Amino acid sequence: MRSEERQPDNYKWYVLGVTTIGVLMFSIDGTVVILALPVITVDLRSNLVNMIWVLMAYIFAATALLLALGRVADVYGRVRLYNLGFAVFTVGSALSGLSRTDIELIGARVVQGIGGALLIVNALAILTEVFPPWQRGTALGFNAMTFGAGAVLGPILGGLILSVASWPWIFLINIPIGIVGTYLSYRVLRPLPRLKGESLDLVGTTVFSASLLALLLALTLSISVGFTAPPILALFAAFIIGLAYFIYHEAHTHCPAVDLRLFRSTLYDFSVVAALLQALAIFAVQLLVVFYLQTVRDYAPLQAAFLLLPLPIALAIVSVISGRISDRIGARIPATAGLLLQAVGVFVLSTLTVSSPYLLIAAGLTLTGLGGGLFFAPNTSAAMTAAANVVPGRLGVASATLATLRNTGQVISFALALAVAASSLPRSVALSLFTGTESTLTSMLKAAFVEGMRSAFHVSLAICLAAAVLSYVRGPEQRRQSR
Repeated sequence: MRSEERQPDNYKWYVLGVTTIGVLMFSIDGTVVILALPVITVDLRSNLVNMIWVLMAYIFAATALLLALGRVADVYGRVRLYNLGFAVFTVGSALSGLSRTDIELIGARVVQGIGGALLIVNALAILTEVFPPWQRGTALGFNAMTFGAGAVLGPILGGLILSVASWPWIFLINIPIGIVGTYLSYRVLRPLPRLKGESLDLVGTTVFSASLLALLLALTLSISVGFTAPPILALFAAFIIGLAYFIYHEAHTHCPAVDLRLFRSTLYDFSVVAALLQALAIFAVQLLVVFYLQTVRDYAPLQAAFLLLPLPIALAIVSVISGRISDRIGARIPATAGLLLQAVGVFVLSTLTVSSPYLLIAAGLTLTGLGGGLFFAPNTSAAMTAAANVVPGRLGVASATLATLRNTGQVISFALALAVAASSLPRSVALSLFTGTESTLTSMLKAAFVEGMRSAFHVSLAICLAAAVLSYVRGPEQRRQSR
């Protein structure tokens, strides 16, 4: 008998509550520093590249470790590692708030990312394990909604904190929440079945991490030296070679970081690739809108934070029901419709000019949020349900693979959008603009930034449409309508 069948009926809802806290903390801290970057730059006497890595080191660390931790969780216990994740995340938050140099802050963000990886990779697997198929869409939908809402709420929360306190409190505020989460996780969650006789694929995870690092370094450094500089081209080549070797290695090793049996399911394949493309297309949208509101429209950080609210509000409202919709009719229709809505939202934002009315901005943000709410829950439910049907004992690896691709898209999205937007500006202006040291822009430079932003949105639009095609052609999943 499976463990969730022996638990009281309300146990799974307690699990949903505890995992929601972890996912919310992880997703908020991925973007909470966006509005604080200019302040941190001045206070720590830093530069653009290091500040971008304050933003990306967290997501990179989590992404690089997800594959390894997914298998570790299957072997040593998902609940045990989830508990550890809360503690590590809390320590990383304290170290971030106490940092006195940019290098210290980047290192502390890596510690945060390790804790976040332990949280996010185990949350999906635990929920898939304790919820039956007929309720899984609702549970995973709420979890996915929390992830998406946290990412878009991050800048808003950061703006609110900066209006009343200094930037270290963006991280220090996590300490009491992390302590409570650690306690609840230890008290509420119960052990789940573990696998035996497994080993880690250290070569595969190391190669994947190094390849991703090469790509991110190429994108961020290109802002300073351009895409055609020899070091940048060498980094791009290292990424391509490393990724090719990773795929080859995973197909020939005994215990791969990615269980290739997962990809026997077309539904799982297309769901995780759609998640990658959606994250690549969308996650940098709010970052660019934040810079647009502050540098082109001259809004203060707190004002810019409130002007972003249509996106998370729309996402939260739709996410409440999208999981239930996918339980009834499957993921294909709502997820595809969500991607198309996001594409329309990005298209609206791509029409912004130096003097566009806020109503147009709000319309683009609202459509993007509505689409995200429709996509996150059904797509996550489809992927994890397919994994549970194909390899039920590998839910940690399945969750890690989905989260890895999604996070990879997110972190590349930030770097790519900044690189494309900056390409329309003189490098000296771009370097000062994206760190806030350029307080005012001439009308000509504002127009140049808007043109670069629109180019980045056009790239996002094309990627979003490609994700919608994949979401539709994956076909319907097998579902259980009732007990």
